[in-house]
Amino acid sequence: MSGTLNKVMLIGHLGDEVKMHYFDDKNCVGRFPLATNETYTNRQTNERVTNTEWHNIVVRNKAAEICEKYLSKGDKVYIEGRIKTRKWTDDKGLERYSTEIQCIDFTFLTNKNEQQGQMPKTNQPISQPQQSTQPSVTPEDDDLPF
Repeated sequence: MSGTLNKVMLIGHLGDEVKMHYFDDKNCVGRFPLATNETYTNRQTNERVTNTEWHNIVVRNKAAEICEKYLSKGDKVYIEGRIKTRKWTDDKGLERYSTEIQCIDFTFLTNKNEQQGQMPKTNQPISQPQQSTQPSVTPEDDDLPF
């Protein structure tokens, strides 16, 4: 095989809200940390050990706006993208590096209906219809990828 491949697939939980950065030419970038966990049993102590790896996720433009609107800290998401390492010089003149995942595609895995269903139940009679807490779909939402 003569080609190369730079592809990353992650399933994890958001460690914070999506932070947006807007530019003058109507472009934007969203950034958020994503946690993935590895769990195993230590053979010597028989204890369960969990290691968490943090990934810096970067999404751009419309995808960033969708992530900001629908993702919250703790939500589970599938991210597909590529690894990108940036290099810059800090205030002290030292060279710094940052490794990020440039998101190409994503799928939300946290079902908002299930999340809301986990909220404490009220003492209302079952026969009363409950109002939906789902956001209403507007024409501008028609281009959403899900």
